[in-house]
Amino acid sequence: MVQSPVRSGFAAPSAPPQRNRRARWKDGRLVLGVLLVALTALAGARLLASADDTTTIWAAERDLPAGTKLTSDDLTTVRVRFTSSEAAGQYVAADADLKGLVMSRAVKAGEFVPRRAAVSQAENNRTELPLSIATGRLPADITAGDQVDIWVVPKDATQPARKLWDAVRVSQVDASKGVAGGSARRQVLVGLEPLDLPKLPGALAAMSSGEPVLVRRGR
Repeated sequence: MVQSPVRSGFAAPSAPPQRNRRARWKDGRLVLGVLLVALTALAGARLLASADDTTTIWAAERDLPAGTKLTSDDLTTVRVRFTSSEAAGQYVAADADLKGLVMSRAVKAGEFVPRRAAVSQAENNRTELPLSIATGRLPADITAGDQVDIWVVPKDATQPARKLWDAVRVSQVDASKGVAGGSARRQVLVGLEPLDLPKLPGALAAMSSGEPVLVRRGR
């Protein structure tokens, strides 16, 4: 006789199925870590790229009076981070050729050397003419180094304006003087070439009975 196996009322427990469960909290930390590493690398790359974003220019080692012939002994190099190439171009680069350059105006010790102040000997050999100009008769942002045409407007309204000189270099500009408005004036120093000097007597006579006007040429 075959006897059936005895069965109890409870089945033997089966082994639970093995599932490949991901620890999701670990995945989140991993992603965050990768992002932090990438951001750090990007920041480091930008820092290295900007580390050399400077321009080496000349600065005065000592006070340089007008007429000083420039040599490297008078200057020291400085590294400056400018906001634009145009701003950097306003000063004498450290690799510029200094031969034959003289100071057209005084520069204090420690001051960056402006390109407009370091000129050739021929440019420096100009006769300087001071002019008193009403603020409404010259560009508001006029600076030393600008080239201007000089006109005179007669006080007699029936007379036409007259051009006195072409392409004259501005050597110096002082601040406004007088009451704000139509009476304010600015003192402007311009440099005349030797060929301009024969016109000087007639120009002075014309300005004595009229108002000089400065028209700036393109920079």
